[in-house]
Amino acid sequence: MNELLYYDLKDTSGFAPNLATQVCRELGRRIVGGHLREDAVIDDESKLADRFGVSKTVIREAVKLLVGKGLLEVRRGSGTRVRRRGSWSLLDDDVLAWHLSVEPKPDFLRQLMDVRRIFEPKAAAWAARFGSAEHHQVITDAQLRMEQEGISVEQFVLADAQFHRAVLQAANNEILLSMEGVIFSALLSSIRITNTDPRENLLSIPIHREVLEAVLNRDPDTAEEKMLHHLHDTSERLAAVVEGYGTQEQVR
Repeated sequence: MNELLYYDLKDTSGFAPNLATQVCRELGRRIVGGHLREDAVIDDESKLADRFGVSKTVIREAVKLLVGKGLLEVRRGSGTRVRRRGSWSLLDDDVLAWHLSVEPKPDFLRQLMDVRRIFEPKAAAWAARFGSAEHHQVITDAQLRMEQEGISVEQFVLADAQFHRAVLQAANNEILLSMEGVIFSALLSSIRITNTDPRENLLSIPIHREVLEAVLNRDPDTAEEKMLHHLHDTSERLAAVVEGYGTQEQVR
């Protein structure tokens, strides 16, 4: 569900993937999930074509897509290998989405949260300072959706993600807005782990409300402080349920 939600949030789910994209996504999930290990040579075109029931041309196109994302490299005479993780385009939307379809990796979750703590508090401050009335209304609308009685888990997740996206948009910084994929991936990963019971969603609503109120009051210092508190709370809840998440003193 989370991978599909990611594509929904990025407004890419409406495009029907062609065969090459479908094969790319399946191989990509296997690489990200560790089923195809780093430095391993993958099956040749003929075997992959037989496995997926497609032509060799489709396989070649899928491999090109994965080469472009840094997951594969083609070596003449020695086959196609999985590249080391350090070479992957980790900010690529597909790569971020594929992480949501596999078992969560504590180190990667921690790194995503570290990035959120760097950017989102400042985004909240800028949203308070520079956001228009229209921007602030979008944040308010997302907050109200989160507070709706009887809201489903999926609806809550969407409203939560839209809240954070709206804060980024209100910051009026194009470069910062380009980081929304990291925020969506971290958000969906943490909610999948910490908010499996819809009743637990209620715990985060007051914290979001505090961020919203500071933004509406055009109080950048408080908005930054409240967003940092929110992310600190999320990190603590992740550390409580994910073994190995807190081993590098990620909660500061």
